[in-house]
Amino acid sequence: MNESAALESTDLSRQAIVRRRFVVLTSITVAVGGFLFGYDTAVISGAILFVREQFHLNSFTTEIAVSIVLAGALVGAAVGGYLGDRFGRRLTLLVTAITFGIFSITTGLANSALVFVISRLFVGAAVGVSSMLTPLYIAELAPEKHRGALVTLNQLAISAGVVIAYYVDYLLSGAGNWRWMFMSAMFPSLLLLAGVIYLPETPRWLAARQRFDDAARVLSQIEGPREVERDLEELHKVTAAGKLRVQDLLQRRFTKPLIVGIILAAFQQITGINTIVYYAPTIFQMVGFSSASVAILATFLIGAVGLATTVLSMFLLDKVGRRPLLLVSLAGMGLMLLHLVYTLGSPSPTKWIVIIDILLYLAAFDLGLGPIFWLLISEIYPTTVRGQAMSLATVAIWACDFLVTATFLTLVDHLGMRGCFLLFAFLCFLALVFSFRMVPETRGRTLEEIEMSWN
Repeated sequence: MNESAALESTDLSRQAIVRRRFVVLTSITVAVGGFLFGYDTAVISGAILFVREQFHLNSFTTEIAVSIVLAGALVGAAVGGYLGDRFGRRLTLLVTAITFGIFSITTGLANSALVFVISRLFVGAAVGVSSMLTPLYIAELAPEKHRGALVTLNQLAISAGVVIAYYVDYLLSGAGNWRWMFMSAMFPSLLLLAGVIYLPETPRWLAARQRFDDAARVLSQIEGPREVERDLEELHKVTAAGKLRVQDLLQRRFTKPLIVGIILAAFQQITGINTIVYYAPTIFQMVGFSSASVAILATFLIGAVGLATTVLSMFLLDKVGRRPLLLVSLAGMGLMLLHLVYTLGSPSPTKWIVIIDILLYLAAFDLGLGPIFWLLISEIYPTTVRGQAMSLATVAIWACDFLVTATFLTLVDHLGMRGCFLLFAFLCFLALVFSFRMVPETRGRTLEEIEMSWN
């Protein structure tokens, strides 16, 4: 009897390991979409120094060349939720991978500014879809006790994409080969395409389409029998409660999650993060780094610190919680920006102090606001409209990203570098107050429990 019980226990442990491995590998595969998000948005940082010369761009047209990918992302985010809800998360990711690959190549082969801008517009559309669909897919597949870490794989992949993009820019900057800076994105695109072919559809999407048998089969690959039974029961409840539409989010019970998602999206961008990501080499040249290669190498250091901090955040999210990390993150960002304003006020600011301030600001962002935004919007919306609800928040983030990026150089001309960063610091503290009052803790709760808590 004891031997039989021991064998049964061993078998259950083995099954648990298989399920955990399946969830982790699936999440890593989907997170390649996050890698492409980071790579394709950051690669312009070093490439623009050469693209500007190639196509004889002025300040205004340079802003267009940098920010057009964000306009595409805005469109992609707007339609991504509909596509994900209508055709499924898996199929939409498949088409997104193809789009990434094709238009990364046409960007690198562009022989005019017009072809370059159009290609980047389509890359941006793929970025927009990927930015909301990658965390959505992982959140709908992951068990609640590991959901924070697994969804944060997306932010880790974004940070990795930024770092690799900076490093590729540095390697190719000596020869000024901006074309391969863009075309190199086709390799992770092929990796995502190959991986998504073998992925299952998410159980929440299947349940929303009343395909409960299929949902049960997928759930059995990621959870034990008891958890599968519990999740199916909760899915029956939330789908039977009514087939929600996007306009139903305007009901009073959903007002708070709608506000939290959209306002947090705005704060993630208007606190200045992407002025650092996209214009870091330009900023470093302004404070005394004369060589383009040295400026890009300093930017690579920034990306490496962001990557390391994101790994730390992964371990803390499911232990400390979303809310404490978010508050610490926003306070740290604001303080670092204030110190950066002070440093830049010196007649001859020390270059390495500027770098340290930026490094600590980015570390604070990647510890909390960066990953927690994507995690929260994948958790707080109802199952039947989660894709389209996330689109609303993602549209807000790309709209604000476009606004900040398209106007940054113009703001610098009018306010100066110090004035811009002082404005971003004020917005960090405003975001801190908002988060303290409005953002809930979602750690350790199933998606269905979070949904029902808004009633």
